Amino acid sequence: MIPTSDATTDDTTDNTRRFPEQFGRTHRFSLGVPRGFTVSPDGARVLFVRSTSGTDRVSRLWLYEDGEERLLADPLAAGHGDPAGGRVPPEELARRERAGETSSGVVSYATDAQVRLAAFALDGELWVVRTDGGAPRRIRTAGPVVDPRPSPDGTLIAYVSGGALRTVTARGTDDRVLAAPDGDRVTYGLSDHVSAESIGRSRGYWWSPRGDALLVARVDTSMVGRRYISDPARPERPAREMAYPAAGTANAEVSLHLTRVSGERLAVRLPREADADHPEGVWTDRSFEYVVSAAWDGHGPLVSVQTRDQRSVYVLAVDPGTGGASVLSRAHDRAWVALRPGTPSRLPCGALVVPARPGDDTQGLEVGGVPTPPGLEVREVVGSSGGRVFFTASEEPTEVHVWSYEAAAPSGGAAVPVRVSEAPGVHTAAVGGPTVVLDSRTPDGQTVTVLRDGVPVGRIAVLAETPLVVPRPTALSLGRRELRSRLYLPSWHRPGDAPLPVLLSPYAGHGMQVVLEVRAWWVAVAQWFAEQGFAVLVTDGRGTPGRGEAWEKSVHGDRLTAVLDDQIDALHAAAERCSALDPARVAMRGWSFSGYLAAAAVLRHPEIFHAAVAGAAPADRRLYDTHWEERFLGHPDVLPENYERNSLLAEAAGLTRPLMLVHGLADDNVAVAHMLRFSAALLAAGRPHTVLPLSGAGHLVTREAAGNLLLLERDFLRKSLGVEHRGPAARTPGRTPKP
Repeated sequence: MIPTSDATTDDTTDNTRRFPEQFGRTHRFSLGVPRGFTVSPDGARVLFVRSTSGTDRVSRLWLYEDGEERLLADPLAAGHGDPAGGRVPPEELARRERAGETSSGVVSYATDAQVRLAAFALDGELWVVRTDGGAPRRIRTAGPVVDPRPSPDGTLIAYVSGGALRTVTARGTDDRVLAAPDGDRVTYGLSDHVSAESIGRSRGYWWSPRGDALLVARVDTSMVGRRYISDPARPERPAREMAYPAAGTANAEVSLHLTRVSGERLAVRLPREADADHPEGVWTDRSFEYVVSAAWDGHGPLVSVQTRDQRSVYVLAVDPGTGGASVLSRAHDRAWVALRPGTPSRLPCGALVVPARPGDDTQGLEVGGVPTPPGLEVREVVGSSGGRVFFTASEEPTEVHVWSYEAAAPSGGAAVPVRVSEAPGVHTAAVGGPTVVLDSRTPDGQTVTVLRDGVPVGRIAVLAETPLVVPRPTALSLGRRELRSRLYLPSWHRPGDAPLPVLLSPYAGHGMQVVLEVRAWWVAVAQWFAEQGFAVLVTDGRGTPGRGEAWEKSVHGDRLTAVLDDQIDALHAAAERCSALDPARVAMRGWSFSGYLAAAAVLRHPEIFHAAVAGAAPADRRLYDTHWEERFLGHPDVLPENYERNSLLAEAAGLTRPLMLVHGLADDNVAVAHMLRFSAALLAAGRPHTVLPLSGAGHLVTREAAGNLLLLERDFLRKSLGVEHRGPAARTPGRTPKP
């Protein structure tokens, strides 16, 4: 049975009408949310960033201590924090784009080991503030600052400027170069595009625990192809150049160097290629082209590297005296070795924490060579305290909980993971000493709870606005694969009413789920579309996380067929169970991968899908980056059939249904060339379609454009499906939010 709705009020109708404007001005409800938690080793202090309300675009630095919040640094008080970007260096803007940052001000920071000194950048200036009192201080530097990080003892601050790694004392003296670029396209201390965008390594240098040396990444992009991002609406501005390694082309050359603060430098000798255990394939490349993680703990530098074909990952211990590297762990897989955030790492006792050998059902951890018990799908290692490692994991795909696991049970028997979070939802954490900061997202909203020795002792305020529409999802498990799904019906729909047109609104791509026990922005958007007269179905199918390695890797070699089949299976199963769905009127909308999927749906199955909105769709897989695309499809010169089979351009002549293409012209992740080439192929085939370019927008559309885009999508879908809205909202004229 699908539950029916309660009576609809005039307030519900008004809130539905006002929702798109709220969605835009809150930056998808991301403003006012605390994040970036750092817990001191004694557990007494918690630092985080947050703006002052759900519409404030300027993030501040805060301290939670003794049950109270205290503002440490307000950019506006220092004359900074311009939401338009101010004088932020281009390297920092690129880092923010990779991180999906939607605010300005203090958006990131770093601390010394005891969390007594915090450093951050404002419009390229270096600022520091102490957590034990005193106002923020500006430190003059040799140039615009990117990624400042104090030494563990807080006496020095390292930063990157002009591609050089530099240090300055916390007093503001002795600014000096540690590693200067030795080529026009060489940087020290920064991440490259692929590492930041597709691998998840955003950093480019790491302090030694003693503060006398750093492990530094040298990045040479001279062999990488160039792209030029411009704003056609402002032709007087020069294009921005970026190094972008498209599938099958050269990667940046990344090497590591041990650099002492006194100036001496020693190259780390990383292995060149994997050994004979490396799995072979139609395309095999054993060379270690990717530095996927790095750290420096009390046992020395710890590095992991991955082969170009992604079938081997080595974890290496680096000798800080010689630069030599010894192998601590090897992982191999015939498809690709999955990278789990937070691994590898080491506990204070030296126990190595790495992903366990993958199984078909779940992916666990190995702690000191001992695998965690089966049944938990590990998502991320979030930290450690003493002899315990803290990680997030799922027993059921729609929930993610925080767990702790002791390296060795006190009794000498087998250790048992202990679940820290309780309420159904998606949880993560930051840890330090006896303190756990539990960040919980549930169907009721978000809370941040401070636990000490497992007991709640306080909360950090979440100031985000509550969505004006109240989500009403029905949880479903559909078809023989028990596809996790959510169905959203209008609050005004009653049993016996005429069936509703169906709108599929998935993500369905690798690395992300949307069918979760949370009240997230996409849940509110799904309900809003339902209030516009649609039955909205959201499904996570094969290729998404949370259901084991075999499920996740079922898209190897073909990114579309299984994924699209699962959406169709879910649609048919839901229509059989719920008479409110009209399978004769079906559309799909999506962004990024799901935009690609939406376009493929109307191309390949026009008998099922009658319209689509495809936002930022990567239509030509050869245009996407090496690490991401070669993971699934291999090298395009060796396996061109994989790229041809997964390209929308080759199928353009088959379009017979209404299709809207939407793309940000400043998107440096999925380049606007994807949309332009696809549109050109449709035009060449004589296939009418709608194109909506978004001037100045990147891959993440925020602010007013995000809300107005919802209205344009709705109107396109209504017209394409011949929908005459019958709900209460139709009795109230709509309005477009003010620009």
